[in-house]
Amino acid sequence: MTVKNAFYAQSGGVTAVINASASGVIETARQHPDKIGTVYAGRNGIIGALTEELIDTSKESADDIAALRHTPSGGFGSCRFKLKSLEDNKREYERLIDVFKAHNIGYFFYNGGGDSADTCHKVSQLSEKMGFPIQAIHVPKTVDNDLPITDNCPGFGSVAKYIAVSALEASFDVRSMAKTSTKIFVLEVMGRHAGWIAAAGGLIEDQNIPVVILFPEIEFNQDKFTAKVDEKVKEYGYCTIVVSEGTHYPDGRFLAEQGTRDSFGHAQLGGAAPVVANIIKDALGYKFHWAVADYLQRAARHLSSKSDVEQAYALGKAGVEFAVAGDNAIMPTVDRISDSPYEWKIGKANLADVANVEKMMPMDFITEDGFGITDKCKAYLLPLIDGEDYPPYKNGLPDYVVLKNESIEKKLPEFEI
Repeated sequence: MTVKNAFYAQSGGVTAVINASASGVIETARQHPDKIGTVYAGRNGIIGALTEELIDTSKESADDIAALRHTPSGGFGSCRFKLKSLEDNKREYERLIDVFKAHNIGYFFYNGGGDSADTCHKVSQLSEKMGFPIQAIHVPKTVDNDLPITDNCPGFGSVAKYIAVSALEASFDVRSMAKTSTKIFVLEVMGRHAGWIAAAGGLIEDQNIPVVILFPEIEFNQDKFTAKVDEKVKEYGYCTIVVSEGTHYPDGRFLAEQGTRDSFGHAQLGGAAPVVANIIKDALGYKFHWAVADYLQRAARHLSSKSDVEQAYALGKAGVEFAVAGDNAIMPTVDRISDSPYEWKIGKANLADVANVEKMMPMDFITEDGFGITDKCKAYLLPLIDGEDYPPYKNGLPDYVVLKNESIEKKLPEFEI
């Protein structure tokens, strides 16, 4: 088998553990010199391939690649960029082929969520449609946990842990002040269409914390919501509310919609927490505080769950192993064997079954009143936040790695995106 180089890129919103997948890809590729030469990383995702901004990961030491495992965010830069169909934009695919040919690239590892799975699937079709051999493997990542087939997605477990811990600690604070001051704390979390992250806030109720959750899967009913919050405050003296950014009215309007859209055409969200807080103030008159977890929830590597880190690395490793075995157009998956003790194994899914499919919260994970999580949901979530995998610390701060990220020399004319 002829030795080919590999292209690896990170896509979409980064996570606390996406670099662990990168470490898994690069370290495993280095163990197969008979099949994989150099792993080139795209500077800022797939855009790096189109602009021929290729980072030579062979310039990075083994220690630094290993240190990616405990470093948050995207070590090579990410992007929000979705390839159109071959019929709609043949120019970009021809450019990819030109870059891959120029640098002897025969493997394509794309580390991202749903839109990235779609892009990876399209790249995998280059062999058939344009006569260029390329093995495309999608390495799953998304804090939204909304990819199908896989039990869960790397990045989600750590966000879930952060949200559960933050909601717990803030609830202790509110409980301390509730007699004469704040009675309501509202925490806004990510999750456009799926309420997986919001659900994690419900894990703290087993510590006798009153929690009300607003899910994207449940249409927002203001009267029912304020009645539920009032009920909690009358019983406990305070209440914590976890609201997904994707919470919406019956007509489909998001509570947090800003009227603008991102590069994928998705409505840009942000601001559900103050909307909810003011609804409470107007209806019930309770004093409140609110917070938006925003980047904090997905960047908090210091609080990552051990299971999430292990799975992120394992899926990157498996992606390379599948590729050298000849697989194409697939995504390695986490297959759950049991909840307690938590056991899992690596599986794989065809990209045709993954691309453009969102996995929502099952309705039997949400309580009948629509404001909490069931025991079945807790059994699913708890193993994903289990265990600690602290990064090394230096002078009181996490000691994260910053790579050299040296670009190789370009061989082709400039390309305008």
